[in-house]
Amino acid sequence: MRAGAVLFSEMTPAPEWEDDFNHWYDTHHIPIRMAAPGFLGAQRYRNVEGPAYLAVYDMQTPAALKTPDYQRIKQNPSEQTSWMLANVGDFTRYTGELISWQQRPDVEDDRMLDSAYLYAVFFSVPAEREEAFNAWYVEDHVPLLLGCEHWLGCRRYRIVDGHPAAFTHMALHHLADLAALQSPAREAARATPWRAKLATEPWFKGHYAVFSRHGAAFRATPAI
Repeated sequence: MRAGAVLFSEMTPAPEWEDDFNHWYDTHHIPIRMAAPGFLGAQRYRNVEGPAYLAVYDMQTPAALKTPDYQRIKQNPSEQTSWMLANVGDFTRYTGELISWQQRPDVEDDRMLDSAYLYAVFFSVPAEREEAFNAWYVEDHVPLLLGCEHWLGCRRYRIVDGHPAAFTHMALHHLADLAALQSPAREAARATPWRAKLATEPWFKGHYAVFSRHGAAFRATPAI
């Protein structure tokens, strides 16, 4: 099942307890959420230019964060969880609802989601420009990006909740190789008349981050 929503969550541990942080995240923090209704899976990443770790949780809908089961998890953290969440830095959290899902025709969903790299792009789009922005992304931008063999796919979400920045749209680009970011396909996608027109508008300023996959994917715990 394709994720109708995602939770994008970044944290940065201190170097002296980074190993403990990763063990806690892999053996407790994610697994307990995979047993909650509405959670489909999760994948961890690390920022290629800094110490931040990212977890992308795939959910059926944003309502997965409102269920009684998830609320019990949030409201009754373990002692270790309370300590970790109180001491990590650069905490970032965005919940997004699916807008579009595009990928190369020769790429299956699982291969795309297991990509070696994730290129995350955020925009703050005025409500009156959302339709035009989405049309450009779906009809012009992504099709050209997918001309690169390393650009496996892109899934886009409308942000319904999050902090610290007031972003409204999030694109998660799945890359097999970072060479995709220097490819002729990306150069062409950034040089179209449609993009040039949007780029004249003051709100058209993206926030970009690149992450490498960290560890294996998690899958939801089947109901018994």
